[in-house]
Amino acid sequence: MGACLSINIDIGAAGAHNEVKGETEACTKKQFKVLLLGTSDSGKSTVLKQMRILCNDQFTPQEIESYRQLVFNNIIRGAVMLVDALPVMKLQLSPENERFAETLRSINDLRDGEVYPKELLQPLQDFWGGAGAQEGWSRANEVALPENLQYFFGDLPRVFQQDYIPTTQDIVWCRTPTIGTTETVLKQGDRELMLVEIGGQRFARRQWVTCFNNVPAIVFLVSLNGYDQCLFQDFSVILLFNKDDLFTEKVKKSPIKQYFPDYEGPESDAAEGRNYFRERFLKLSSKISADSVRPGGDPPLRKREIYTQ
Repeated sequence: MGACLSINIDIGAAGAHNEVKGETEACTKKQFKVLLLGTSDSGKSTVLKQMRILCNDQFTPQEIESYRQLVFNNIIRGAVMLVDALPVMKLQLSPENERFAETLRSINDLRDGEVYPKELLQPLQDFWGGAGAQEGWSRANEVALPENLQYFFGDLPRVFQQDYIPTTQDIVWCRTPTIGTTETVLKQGDRELMLVEIGGQRFARRQWVTCFNNVPAIVFLVSLNGYDQCLFQDFSVILLFNKDDLFTEKVKKSPIKQYFPDYEGPESDAAEGRNYFRERFLKLSSKISADSVRPGGDPPLRKREIYTQ
């Protein structure tokens, strides 16, 4: 009885499953899914906004209001980041701008419909035009300052107009760190392009692997503009070689030179292999330190140390 009942249920379930499967396959044929990956500040959100603009996908009034508030946030938080970076670069603000810098930290984000505080316009212009801020901005690559500071600070009077509405260019320049995963569907005729954007911060990268199912294409973004940029936070590194027992056995049957042609040590020699990989990491660390020398021959702001075991 149990088996007979089970068969009847399975037949019904199979019919429903096939119907859903057919609808899903038909939908999938019309929808092309692309995974948008990249490190933090590689421009994923910027590309996504540009794709929406190219596909005439209009921003909603709610989105435009959010970007209006975000522009203000970018200006204030960007200024605070610049202030925090100046001591690292051994630069100072004028006494007036130093006092204003303390005010910056207490400025709250805007609420819906709240206009930009006009009393901040002139102090912000004075701050940006000061020698300390300009010298710090000229060395922005040393401390990874937001790339949109020049754009917004260069147009403060327009942005601080009481009836300000972000332009398309303003929206593109807005800095919006991606937290978690977002899906954007763009329509072209009867077809859809689904762009799945995943945060590029280190803590978010563990989510990448869960999004690879049924993805025919991946777009990985690299910021060419970041070739001379440094991390504002830099730490010493402890390099610990793990799984040594497995490595010792593997080199006996999988030659290192087959995968690393510059390896000149004896084959099957685990000790020489360990030393080779240690030297590769140390050379990389030394190159980073050497490349961090600033214009004029000044030493790098932060020297990364690496310890091996």
